[in-house]
Amino acid sequence: QVQLVESGGGLVQPGGSLTLSCAASGFTVSDTAMYWYRQAPGKGREWVAYISAGGNTNHRDSVKGRFTISRDNAKNSLYLQMNSLEPEDTAVYYCREAVHNYWGQGTQVTVSS
Repeated sequence: QVQLVESGGGLVQPGGSLTLSCAASGFTVSDTAMYWYRQAPGKGREWVAYISAGGNTNHRDSVKGRFTISRDNAKNSLYLQMNSLEPEDTAVYYCREAVHNYWGQGTQVTVSS
């Protein structure tokens, strides 16, 4: 059974850091492409970061230099390291498997003083 479970969200002050995790089961993350998406209140869902099966990564312009996507093949997990967080980063963050379109349930990130 395929499952994606995000964790690591929370409340953080502007300029702070968080690391999101996405534990996968039922498939192998290193065999496929994976994404992080986010959805802010009242807005549509947008992609944040991407990692290919081969390990190539890409990040949307607004997070480049602040966020880093990675994976741990041994733990079959995906990560998003988020630094220098801004209030505009407040959203529910989701991981997604690209080929079969599997989604996790999301984890809330709130950046506020």
